[in-house]
Amino acid sequence: MEHLTPHHSGWIEVITGSMFSGKTEELIRRLRRAQIARQHVAIFKPDIDTRFSDDHIVSHSRQQLESTRVKKATDILALAKHVQVVGIDEAQFFDAGIIEVCRILAKQKKRVIVAGLEKDFRAQPFGHMPELIIDAEYVTKNLAICVICGNPAGFTQRLTNSGDQILVGETEAYEARCRNCYEEPKE
Repeated sequence: MEHLTPHHSGWIEVITGSMFSGKTEELIRRLRRAQIARQHVAIFKPDIDTRFSDDHIVSHSRQQLESTRVKKATDILALAKHVQVVGIDEAQFFDAGIIEVCRILAKQKKRVIVAGLEKDFRAQPFGHMPELIIDAEYVTKNLAICVICGNPAGFTQRLTNSGDQILVGETEAYEARCRNCYEEPKE
């Protein structure tokens, strides 16, 4: 679904789902289309996200766009002053300020596109994504494919014993699972 910029308006779009569901890939697709339309775009990711690149958002399929790493959500405001479209990846890792930052940007008549995990490996709400989902005008929920049975997967299965909510990783630490194949972590 593509959202064109109405005159004198801003809004928030959220792309969410489990790991390996194509959230960053969809974010990149929307941002590239905005660039093709000659809109001024700025892309941000949290400082913690260094998996594939320090200065790009990168999908698991290796699509990428140049981005800026920021330590806290409020840093985005000064960096996005003169743009029309703001992309934010891995929003679940940002502090609580991400909610107000998105609201301010939308009130400044910017299109704000946010991607992030809606729930963690325990199937609990992750970071401030629930508030962003509630506040957004548009929400896209992507599903992955369950690696066990091939059904649509909305859960992220952690493969390691770490109990920390934040453990940055990919296929070595996580799998996409459907509701039936997902196993609650043993605490």
